[in-house]
Amino acid sequence: MDDNFYRIKRLPPYVFTAVNQMKAEARARGEDIIDFGMGNPDSATPQHIVDKLVESVQDPKTHRYSNSRGIPGLRKAMAAYYQRRFNVDLDPESEIIATLGSKEGLANLAQAITSPGDMILAPNPSYPIHAFGFIIAGGSVRHLPAYVSTPEARTEFMDALEKAVARSIPKPLAVVINFPSNPTAEVVSLDFFGEIVDFCKRHEIWILSDLAYSEVYFEHGPPPSILQIKGAREIAVEFSSLSKTYSMPGWRLGFAAGNKKLIAALARVKSYVDYGAFTPIQVAAAAALNGPQDCVESMRELYCKRRDVLIDGLANAGWTVPSPKATMFAWAPLPASFANLGSLEFSKLLLSEANVAVSPGVGFGEYGEGYCRLALVENTQRIRQAIRNIKVFLANSDKYLEAVQSKVVAE
Repeated sequence: MDDNFYRIKRLPPYVFTAVNQMKAEARARGEDIIDFGMGNPDSATPQHIVDKLVESVQDPKTHRYSNSRGIPGLRKAMAAYYQRRFNVDLDPESEIIATLGSKEGLANLAQAITSPGDMILAPNPSYPIHAFGFIIAGGSVRHLPAYVSTPEARTEFMDALEKAVARSIPKPLAVVINFPSNPTAEVVSLDFFGEIVDFCKRHEIWILSDLAYSEVYFEHGPPPSILQIKGAREIAVEFSSLSKTYSMPGWRLGFAAGNKKLIAALARVKSYVDYGAFTPIQVAAAAALNGPQDCVESMRELYCKRRDVLIDGLANAGWTVPSPKATMFAWAPLPASFANLGSLEFSKLLLSEANVAVSPGVGFGEYGEGYCRLALVENTQRIRQAIRNIKVFLANSDKYLEAVQSKVVAE
């Protein structure tokens, strides 16, 4: 029987699999791997959120099927968050929907709006679902530059948008943007969002904004929402998540907000494929959004401290990495001596020789080659240990490169 299924054929091998397999094998041998690979928050969910979950789960009525759009109290809490944080007033009935994390929301919206052959514009490098959600849905993807932090890069991005509209048949259906960015940690201003909204309104293109890292920022101030731009809700929907803000990754709770037609389309698909998150989780999520926010500030302080220890330590070890302004990631150019090795082979070598796991940049798209991503998910003591390991590793780069070359020749 043919098992070469159409949608599976369109998905390339998952680049992270090789590193994850090596990591699992090393741990099985008893090796202590310092893991900067997955963006998986290591802090406990704040106690008042856990307490609300426990309280809610004691009520047997909450054990029944939930609401795929999100319980009313949660959608109201999400609307209150947007008003408080961005001064944006949203209708919780028609402009907000709860999702099983932002990833599920993006994937199901892709299913809702994409016809076979539709063209989607997505950044490269980017979080894989930004492109592959639409590829799974039968669409095609044209890449946009992911870097916009300089005036020149911003101009290049807008030029790429113009060319995509002029040269794509059919005209692009939607553009995906993600700021603060995973993996590059790029941030943008409201002016940039204004340009995007103006362009997409003129060309009748939907905007799908991923704002999952809206609360993970440092000294440069809070990132904006595209929904702050006048008229954005006519064409834009924005995805966010409680995973990073409240250290709730395993709870799988996020939301989409914005354009009523897109929210209705997502709701229609979700009504067929899920009954929503477990009600006590939704109740606890509402408590997170409505409750004390000092835990969010503590989260930022924790990641900022880890960032500084990591960036300063790597610099002292001989590896210069830009300090991220936001997100829980550092986007690191490969050390010069390993630049020709490629990000996947470098990541495998760093794991095997220094016991440090990172994500190869090529896993985020072909233009992520030459980089790796480091997640700030280890405590400062283990970060310092990783730096010591990396310093020894870099000091012996000639030996490791010679060994790699000998292996290539032998093969």
